[in-house]
Amino acid sequence: MAANVVSVSAPARLHLGFLDMHGGLGRVFGGIGMALAAPATRIRIEPADETSVEGPDRTRARWHLEAMRSRLGIDQLHHRLVIEETIPHHCGLGSGTQLALAVAAALRTLEGMPLDPEGDAAFLGRGARSGVGAGFFLEGGVLVDGGKGRNELPPPVIARLSFPTAWRVVLVFDPSTQGMHGGAEAEAFKALPPFPERDAADICRLVLMQALPGLAEEDIVSFGQAIAEIQIRVGRHFQPAQGGIYASPKVAAAMKRLTAAGAHGAGQSSWGPTGFAFAASQAEAETLVGALGAHREGLDIRIVEGRNTGASVDRHSEMALTR
Repeated sequence: MAANVVSVSAPARLHLGFLDMHGGLGRVFGGIGMALAAPATRIRIEPADETSVEGPDRTRARWHLEAMRSRLGIDQLHHRLVIEETIPHHCGLGSGTQLALAVAAALRTLEGMPLDPEGDAAFLGRGARSGVGAGFFLEGGVLVDGGKGRNELPPPVIARLSFPTAWRVVLVFDPSTQGMHGGAEAEAFKALPPFPERDAADICRLVLMQALPGLAEEDIVSFGQAIAEIQIRVGRHFQPAQGGIYASPKVAAAMKRLTAAGAHGAGQSSWGPTGFAFAASQAEAETLVGALGAHREGLDIRIVEGRNTGASVDRHSEMALTR
């Protein structure tokens, strides 16, 4: 039987910090981030007599589907799109970009067209400030992008290293709040003061001469020190917009406790409110979570692995799925 169903699983990502919000060299933002084994956005698509979209976040998914059908010149065809799982919204894990790229990849694969994550990201309005979201759709690990240039394409990925398989990430979610997004995010960027050129220079040095070598040598102390310092520099810049280095006071208290207990590289992903910290092993991560005690009240704490592969895009037959 012909393969007539396509399933896509796209990874969440951590944004570990911007490189250069000063922009004095002609490129702005730049960033370092990593892919996570969980959570993920999972969808499937198949031909249908009438177009339908089911599951969580279906309104946004429907918009992406219609936009891509028009972009690919197949708007006369119909499809059934099922959203099986989504990355939590507006918490700094790249949910919007991964949903958009998952829908685009699923439709392209179903209709026998080559993937184009960078082009689709630009078309669907993703990657305005960061290129790591589109980069993680193609490959996982830890990525660095080179910032937004003069064209409309997402920033180019300029470095990639694998995340050590033994290391773990402690994620700290605050379900009671969301990170800044949409129009409020755009206005916040406009209102922020100029980013100090010296901080931009220091961050680029920290990435190139400490964070990436620390990864290459699996030196979590060096890597963690670099990420923690980057987070302080970037967090101070965003402090007027979000009320502190962390968007959530509960997450801030938990991250302070984790750092005191020996966690490495504590910080906030994007606008948060999700916090993160690194541990050298599963056992160490479990010990760190146990040390939170009362600081975990009202929070969702998860221990996850990094992901060193990109999104999975698989074709199935209807018969295989119904067995």
